[in-house]
Amino acid sequence: MKKDPNWWRGAVIYQIYPRSYQDSNGDGIGDLLGIVRRLPHVASLGADAIWISPFFTSPMKDFGYDVSDYCDVDPMFGQLSDFDQVIATAHALGLKVMIDLVLSHTSDQHPWFKESRDGRENAKADWYVWSDPKPDGTPPNNWLSIFGGSGWQWDARREQYYMHNFLVSQPDLNFHNPAVQEELLNVARFWLERGVDGFRLDTINFYMHDEALRNNPALPPEERNDSTAPKVNPYNHQRHIYDKNHPKNVEFLRKLRTLMNGYNAAAVGEIGDSQRGLEILGEYTSGDDKMQMSYAFELLSGHAPLAASFIAETFRKVDSVAPEGWACWAYSNHDVVRHITRWGLNPASSRIYTLLLMCLRGSVCIYQGEELGLPEAEIAYEDLQDPYGKEFWPEFKGRDGCRTPMVWERDAAYGGFSAARPWLPVPSVHHYLAADVAEHDHASLVHYYRRAIAFRRHHLALRGGAMTEIHAEGDVLSFRRIEGGEEIFCVFNLSDHPVSTTVPAGHWVTIGGELGSSRPNPDHTLNLGPWQPSIMLLDKG
Repeated sequence: MKKDPNWWRGAVIYQIYPRSYQDSNGDGIGDLLGIVRRLPHVASLGADAIWISPFFTSPMKDFGYDVSDYCDVDPMFGQLSDFDQVIATAHALGLKVMIDLVLSHTSDQHPWFKESRDGRENAKADWYVWSDPKPDGTPPNNWLSIFGGSGWQWDARREQYYMHNFLVSQPDLNFHNPAVQEELLNVARFWLERGVDGFRLDTINFYMHDEALRNNPALPPEERNDSTAPKVNPYNHQRHIYDKNHPKNVEFLRKLRTLMNGYNAAAVGEIGDSQRGLEILGEYTSGDDKMQMSYAFELLSGHAPLAASFIAETFRKVDSVAPEGWACWAYSNHDVVRHITRWGLNPASSRIYTLLLMCLRGSVCIYQGEELGLPEAEIAYEDLQDPYGKEFWPEFKGRDGCRTPMVWERDAAYGGFSAARPWLPVPSVHHYLAADVAEHDHASLVHYYRRAIAFRRHHLALRGGAMTEIHAEGDVLSFRRIEGGEEIFCVFNLSDHPVSTTVPAGHWVTIGGELGSSRPNPDHTLNLGPWQPSIMLLDKG
């Protein structure tokens, strides 16, 4: 059967962090065969696709985001034949498979970098971003690393600095070199030939840098936020004009899109930029010759539940700066505090934010464990694995709290994740939220996720339609979704107190009763209880 080239539009994508999903061989680390075992769970949610975080050969300084071989599986996760089983099992269950390609940088253990640092004249001498020091021996400019300190590292072999946006052990590839681009396209082709349906592209706006290596200007304090890096990180003190977001980035994306079109594959690009994120989303996803989706961070930040006014403002801005763009929205992932904890949600508020996510225009990513309502884990410093957390502890505790193992069985050791002590501890509170407990409780969050995802899939207006008349009045958010002849009006009371509002004129039929949807009164007033939605379909008959 030929794959629908637009399968990605409005898709629900389930993110799997392989180290923490399921261990199949008793070494305390999740692996590919563990994913195979648990794919029926993902399929039962109604997801369209899975996104698997990196499983490539790596020294694991940044847990797989430092690749030393793009075309092989790290032994801790299994082997290529195990990945083939993931593909076969997922496809048999109706799931697409997207893999996390980290193209902006490699590990310093990658053979390309080993050759590049060996001298200035070899075949790969210009495959990474190298520069002579200033006359006083200091780095060539003021660029900073997201993981702290200078974005440059001295290398005694070449007596030059190399650029690294992340860890010192993650040197940046030089995308201005056509040979680098061609080799990375070959990497994508390798996995497409193996059967993947698309990619999540890590730090997609970091691919290219300013060749003149100009200094970034300072960012005024009132414009700083902690969306891209923790607020204690001086990375937030710069306007990142020259170290990323290069205009020629789009040229490479067009090449990648051309390659993917031959396989009906799709990509979602992660944009790491709190200053111009939505604008870049528009630049990278407009038209049909670049990336299909960009992973947006607006709903992944903030330490209070999303306010109606913030959501309305965000989508009005999308309409303004990215009218042809397509976002992929998420509340949680492997890099941020889980939203249950970040926003202090209770069962009722967890449900309405789940339904809201499924009603927004764009595609959707959900992160393993959020369907169980897992809160952020508290990780003691002595158990910490994340180098980011170690660098900024205790003001920023790193990302391990959202990366702890999935809990499948309440009464099993380590929650049924492994027979051995896992690489990160399993919090005792997570045991009570295990999948086997949730399955037997029809009021649990996992069943609500299933209903909400099924509801989205059933209505074309929610999956791919326009989003208009976005309005916030106090804690009440409302908007219309329209596709073809289907028109849906969505109202959400994002507060813990009852509210009254009105609905537009017309014959509206309440839908989503199984999701807690409230019916309007005959006089077009609508009474909503705390954390209650109302979803209505316009009856045009």
